[in-house]
Amino acid sequence: MLIEGLNLELSYAELPKIFYSFQKPAIVPKPQMVIFNHDLARTLGLNPDELKAMPELFAGNVIPDGANPIAQAYAGHQFGHFTMLGDGRAVLIGEHITPDGHRFDLQLKGSGRTPYSRRGDGLAALAPMLREYIVSEAMFHLGIPTTRSLAVVLTGQDVYRDGIKQGAVLMRVAESHIRVGTFEYVSNFGAEDDLRELSDYCIRRHFPSLEDSENKYLLLLREVCKLQASLIAKWQLKGFIHGVMNTDNMAISGETIDYGPCAFMDVYDPDTVFSSIDTYGRYAYKNQPKIGAWNLSRFAEALLPLINEDRSQAIKLAEDEISSYLELYEENWLTGMREKLGLFRLEVEHEKEKDIQLITELLDLMKDHKLDYTNTFRSLYSLIGAKENSPLIEIPEFVIWEKKWRRMLVWQHQCAIEFGTDAMKLLNPAVIPRNHRVEEALAAAEDGDYTVMNDLLEALSKPNEDSEVYSLPPEDNSCGYKTFCGT
Repeated sequence: MLIEGLNLELSYAELPKIFYSFQKPAIVPKPQMVIFNHDLARTLGLNPDELKAMPELFAGNVIPDGANPIAQAYAGHQFGHFTMLGDGRAVLIGEHITPDGHRFDLQLKGSGRTPYSRRGDGLAALAPMLREYIVSEAMFHLGIPTTRSLAVVLTGQDVYRDGIKQGAVLMRVAESHIRVGTFEYVSNFGAEDDLRELSDYCIRRHFPSLEDSENKYLLLLREVCKLQASLIAKWQLKGFIHGVMNTDNMAISGETIDYGPCAFMDVYDPDTVFSSIDTYGRYAYKNQPKIGAWNLSRFAEALLPLINEDRSQAIKLAEDEISSYLELYEENWLTGMREKLGLFRLEVEHEKEKDIQLITELLDLMKDHKLDYTNTFRSLYSLIGAKENSPLIEIPEFVIWEKKWRRMLVWQHQCAIEFGTDAMKLLNPAVIPRNHRVEEALAAAEDGDYTVMNDLLEALSKPNEDSEVYSLPPEDNSCGYKTFCGT
């Protein structure tokens, strides 16, 4: 089928056959559009009015011209244990080339069994697909690199999970679906030539400036480390918890990918875990930065044969890059925290220890008093103009902390204060996808009412606008909110 503006290629299929299997999506009985992302369609150079009227395209019943669907093979460490994986419920329709030459993967998620499904049915239920749509859109508007969703459609068939659920398919748009687990897969099951081809492909697609470099594979590791350091710092600064930071859920492109048991913190607690299966807190909020380093170490191990013929030298070079990741993460996090507090430093190193102490004291105070993470930082922005309106001033420890903070603000030059307060507003959102609001939207959608979800998405598209409804935390913050993989 010819679709206006859709320009599909499949460069990934130029890799050795070990990396994928040709796989058409399953035909579904009654595709019905649930939600369509007009903004994303326009960004891709597509006609939203034409596409919205084509639920059969997003269900996989219709294959567009230029498409040659595949399921990608990969492996991964899941909760620290290595296993063979792959696209068990997804097919890559193709790579859309936008009018400005940008390449995006278009993937159908929940589109039926593939050679990598193992014992799974390859299907997806409505609520998890809508959760990914909602949270990924929120991440996008919060300025956090992420995959996005173009559409969610009902399939007209039931899915059996903890009961009978409505089946659905989501079309995910990504810079690519190349994962750390893709490199682990070829390292364990392929040849060195396969590893080299994958690495060269990744460089051509994501880091073309490295192609003529002397040790481009070491630089590939370096660039991926930089992207992950920036990404995970942004997660921490916004209170986002991914939930399953397995190596197959870490994208080389530096995008947040695979929204399963994910959520944003309400009450600040560094031990917060949302995944129902993360019983030991491996992927707790406080552990995300070091899990990033652990995952990158697996990426580095896969690349060792290409980094240097001398394995001991390759290990030394790789270890240096992982150490640099940790340093970069700390720099990104500290810069972001300073901006959240309105601190704009010209002499960064000179003030570093003071700032770290101030930040640590605030976070400790927030934990001890069970303060809402998002709203506490938003209140700091409001405090600059209207101190009497904040409930924080009723906490004696906060009043002491506030005096230190204000002294630091006063020490800054006036132009720096103005810059800092502008940054505070941008980095301290008023609206995040509160867990109770997301659940309300999903429950209503399962009953056929999509207005609750649409209202939530409208609020999430303007995260810096105060909202009497969507800025409020749940009445009971001690409810032990949990999310599930929900495949």
